[in-house]
Amino acid sequence: MRHFFNLLAGFLLLSAQSCQPKTAEEEQKTTNAVLPLNFSVVATYPHDTTSYTQGLQLGDEGLYEGTGQYGNSRLLLTNLTNGKIIKALDLDEQYFGEGITILNDTIYQLTWKENKVFQYTKDFKKINEFAIDKEGWGLTNNGKDLLLTNGSCELFFYNPNGMQLRKSQLVTENGSPSYNLNELEFVGGYLYANQYTTPYILKIDTTNGEVVAKIDLSSLWEQVKQLFSGAEVPNGIAYNSATNRFLVTGKLWPQVFEITLGQ
Repeated sequence: MRHFFNLLAGFLLLSAQSCQPKTAEEEQKTTNAVLPLNFSVVATYPHDTTSYTQGLQLGDEGLYEGTGQYGNSRLLLTNLTNGKIIKALDLDEQYFGEGITILNDTIYQLTWKENKVFQYTKDFKKINEFAIDKEGWGLTNNGKDLLLTNGSCELFFYNPNGMQLRKSQLVTENGSPSYNLNELEFVGGYLYANQYTTPYILKIDTTNGEVVAKIDLSSLWEQVKQLFSGAEVPNGIAYNSATNRFLVTGKLWPQVFEITLGQ
């Protein structure tokens, strides 16, 4: 689990990169300036409360999930409807698993501080690993590049063949650098990003890095804490292109929510 001192070190690093977290007053101004994006819950599904969710993606075979914490990091394929595990792969105890994505039938999984990206077939056979020069937090793809976050205000675009960095993109919210960009999902030219330590999902225009809308999952967070007191922050976004709906969950949450977004 990310402890207080790890967060403190992260915030100091963000300050050095001009990604300083906002004060309460600044956050309120930003929240007022960025359009709220409403949602409706259309279904709920069970979720394992031992899963410290770091990455989520829906596939034809089921719900793929990457989980974190040292000694409990896994790659999972589960049945969305009943939450049962179809396939699981445990990471070595030295690795803290992070975001995942699937591109061209290949699974990519980040690690947090170990500077490794693992590559698997869809039957969880490890076929490669790559080194990167930064922490791994969130991961998705736009059909060509892998998009990665490291908890700062930047997005990083990597070539999936060897993990060479192609470019980076500053993310801004009402003209100021954003912060704590985490789990990702790319949909229709926009990037949806959990903002770590907050209940928000940011909708980001990838052409200019601007946050254009904000989804507040506070109500879902409160709901799951009533069911399981250990439920932590929202983290995990998956998109179903067949229904135009999203799946959202969080670290140690007892439920996955299927939602539709407003305009």
